[in-house]
Amino acid sequence: MNATDVIEAFSMPSWNGPISEADRARALTALEDGKVVMVPGLEFRLHEGEYPFLDAGALDNSRKNISYDPRAGKCGGSGVSGPELERLTIMMDRYATSADHLVRLMLPSYAPHLEVARTSFRPAEIGGRVYSPRHDDRRLHVDAFPTRPTGGRRILRVFTNAAPDGALRRWRVGEPFPDFAAAFLPRVRGMFPFQSLAMSMLGLTKGRRTRYDQCMLGLHDTCKLDMKYQEIAPQADVVFAAGTTWMCYTDQVLHAALAGHCAFEQTFHVPVEAMASPEKSPLKVLERLSGRRLV
Repeated sequence: MNATDVIEAFSMPSWNGPISEADRARALTALEDGKVVMVPGLEFRLHEGEYPFLDAGALDNSRKNISYDPRAGKCGGSGVSGPELERLTIMMDRYATSADHLVRLMLPSYAPHLEVARTSFRPAEIGGRVYSPRHDDRRLHVDAFPTRPTGGRRILRVFTNAAPDGALRRWRVGEPFPDFAAAFLPRVRGMFPFQSLAMSMLGLTKGRRTRYDQCMLGLHDTCKLDMKYQEIAPQADVVFAAGTTWMCYTDQVLHAALAGHCAFEQTFHVPVEAMASPEKSPLKVLERLSGRRLV
């Protein structure tokens, strides 16, 4: 594999476009095929007073990222307060708004169905930190959330490298999801009877964990813990220059974040039914492989 196998590049002068109908169609196909859509030069410009946040010191020492809930308008995970926290919240909200506008502009068929989820900012360098194996995003994985079941909805994420020193964001992208899932699904453990109900009632999950969510968590964990696979799996190294924006379905694209700092992320959930090709979704792939409904 090489970078050209997994990247689809676009030219766009600003978050407001323009973008042609042909490029919209190309972006939609690329995303649903499991590629990374990249827009070089689409930078997120900071305002005066926001540059101090591009430092690991802006973090709460116990966190690896600053999190923002656009619906509640609240930031968490930072080490700042008072007027600084207000400025940080404004910056995070501006990125959330920019990413939302970009997705609706590039993928208009998704617009009526988008659910805006959390915004993240990771000022700290990826390298040099100590992670548990399951939390080490430097290992190839697909995204799945232990406490926030998606019920089959897609996880679409927009990223921007805002490193002020020009540092590259280095990723590794793995093999197509159907190939990966076929190899790993037999190793995934199912749920115990009433496990989903109990976890929801105890507040361990926000909503009921479906069989699909259990499969995705199993794929996430089993993949990260298999060091032989991490070494020999088909994979391509990809770099994103400072001032670059990209997006992909992180529940479908096997990815690992190897190096870099000062990256923004915006998460969206997309119903499978909103896709142009629902059969390419992880839900439909896993249902075909397992021979049963998972939601």
